[in-house]
Amino acid sequence: MKGAKSKAEAKDTKLSVKKGAVKKSTNKKDKDPNMPKRPPSAFFVFMEEFREQYKEKHPGNKSVAVVAKAGGAKWKSMTEADKAPYVAKADKRKTDYEKNMEAYNKKLAQGTNAAEDDGSEVDEEDGSGEEEEDD
Repeated sequence: MKGAKSKAEAKDTKLSVKKGAVKKSTNKKDKDPNMPKRPPSAFFVFMEEFREQYKEKHPGNKSVAVVAKAGGAKWKSMTEADKAPYVAKADKRKTDYEKNMEAYNKKLAQGTNAAEDDGSEVDEEDGSGEEEEDD
């Protein structure tokens, strides 16, 4: 009886795995590839520059974690005056991002999908609609 019971349990677990694997319900929206990327914070602007400097000083280092730890430690030890150029760069990128988002949102407001609008506008501009009306 033990053998029959374990086979039944095995079948049940297989079925439950299949049901779960068939479809996961997520409430996330699909990400639009045309949407502008969010700007980096001042720390990440600093890290872009720091990674290059660190690679020059330590060319044999392959560990991402070591670079990140060193960058974090340096960022913590910096004063507000030292961080100011990175904060200014981050603010500039943020204003550029906001302008790009405005343009992106206007494009979405004009049509349901920005990608479809781009393709249809090019086709409409290139071809003349007069020939189709004459048919």
